[in-house]
Amino acid sequence: MARIKGGLNAKKKHNRVLKLAKGYRGARSKQYRVAKQSVMRALTESFAGRKQKKRQFRSLWIARINAAARINGLSYSKFMFGLKKANIDLNRKVLADMAVNDAEGFAKLAEAAKAQLA
Repeated sequence: MARIKGGLNAKKKHNRVLKLAKGYRGARSKQYRVAKQSVMRALTESFAGRKQKKRQFRSLWIARINAAARINGLSYSKFMFGLKKANIDLNRKVLADMAVNDAEGFAKLAEAAKAQLA
């Protein structure tokens, strides 16, 4: 039986990694050994980045809601507590969008929250 050499599979593996490293500077995109390290690190960072993106958006939404709530005479925590007492179930993404694009609607929500707190 003839001997099977692994050259084709190694070449395929190298090309797969080098394709992922396309656009990196210098040896990181040319040499397999360096590219492999860079790609491994990049994939790890991208996994972490997908988790961080969710946290960053939530903090952005909270900052926008807080700014709009203070314009209407409430702090963020009092505004959210008032909405909860008024049984108004809107998530922070929707509230932040309202704060930016629909100031009148947000003001009505703030009034409803104030009424529940008083």
